Amino acid sequence: MKLMRTQDAVGHVLCHDMTQIIPGQYKDARFRKGHVVREEDIPVLLSMGKENLYVWELVPGMVHENDAAHRLCALCEDEHMVRGQVKEGKLELTAAIDGLFRVDAGRLNRINLLEDIMIATRHGNTAVHRGDKLCGTRVIPLVIGEEKLRQAEEIAGDRPLLELLPWKLKTAAIIATGSEVAKGLIQDAFTPAVERKLASFGIETTRRSTPGDDLDTISREILEARAAGVDLILCTGGMSVDPDDRTPGAIKASGAAVVTYGAPVLPGAMFLLGYFEDGTPVLGLPGCVMYARSTIFDLVLPRIAAGIPVTREEIAAMGEGGLCLGCEVCTYPNCGFGK
Repeated sequence: MKLMRTQDAVGHVLCHDMTQIIPGQYKDARFRKGHVVREEDIPVLLSMGKENLYVWELVPGMVHENDAAHRLCALCEDEHMVRGQVKEGKLELTAAIDGLFRVDAGRLNRINLLEDIMIATRHGNTAVHRGDKLCGTRVIPLVIGEEKLRQAEEIAGDRPLLELLPWKLKTAAIIATGSEVAKGLIQDAFTPAVERKLASFGIETTRRSTPGDDLDTISREILEARAAGVDLILCTGGMSVDPDDRTPGAIKASGAAVVTYGAPVLPGAMFLLGYFEDGTPVLGLPGCVMYARSTIFDLVLPRIAAGIPVTREEIAAMGEGGLCLGCEVCTYPNCGFGK
C-alpha cells in the first residue's frame, strides 16, 4: 500500500473500508475496499477527517487485513458454523445449528499472544442457537506479514479452535423423591420445572415416578429407568443432610460412579453427578432447581445434553463465577454467572 494525499488520490484504489460515523444516525463503511476514488468523493472523504489515504500497492510477503481475517476464521470454524462477510477488516462466525459451543482456550490464548492478531469468542461450554454470533477475527494493522499468519496456523494445527456440537440426548426419566410428594400431600412442582429445562434442549421426559424417601425404592427406580434405555436420569430433592434425604445414597447404591457430590456453585451446592458404565448420566438435583431462575443445573445441562462427560475438575473450576448475584431482574445467560 502507498500513502497519498486525499486530493491526489483520484483514480487510485482504496485498500481498506472507510467508515463514516454520524452519531445517532449512521455507522458503516462509506467506501469499500477496492473502490476507485472519484473527484466527487474528495469532499466526502475530507468531511470524514481523511486528509490522507492508503491506496493499493501490493508488497510481496504482506497480506491485506480482509484476506488475513479469512485465514484466521478458517482456524476457528467447524462444519456447524457459517462464515459472514468481511466488514471493515472484521469477519464473524455464526451458529448454523442449536448446540453446545466449545473453545480450545489453550490454543486460542497462544494465538492471541502473537502480535497484531486477534480472535474473540463468546464463552465456551454454553448453549447457543442457530444464528447466534460465535466469534470474530481480524488483524490489527491494515496489512500483516505472511510469517505471522503462518505462526497462527502452526499453533492451531489441524483441528478447529472452536466446535459446535448438536444436542445428542433425547429422553430422560425424572424420579421425584419425597414422602410428601408420594403421598399426595403436596403437588409435585419439581418435575414440571425440570421438564421445561430439558425440553429447551430437545430432551423428552418419557418416565416419571414418585418413590418417596425409601433408599431401596429410589435405587430400584433408577435401575428401572436405566433398563428402559433413557439417555438421562434425574432424581429431584432429598439432597441435603436431613435424615429423610436419601437420594445420594440411592444413586450410589444403584451402581453409578459418583463424579461429585457437592459443587462450588450457589445456588446448587448440594448437586450430585454420576455416570453408569455405559455413560448414562444420573443427576441428583437440590431443591433450588425447582424455584431459582439459574442454578448449577443450568451450567452442566448444556454439556450433558451434548453427550460430553463432565469431570470433577470442570465442576471445581465453576467456583470462579459460580456465585449467582440474585439480581432483581435476571438476565441469565447474559451475565457473569457460570462464566
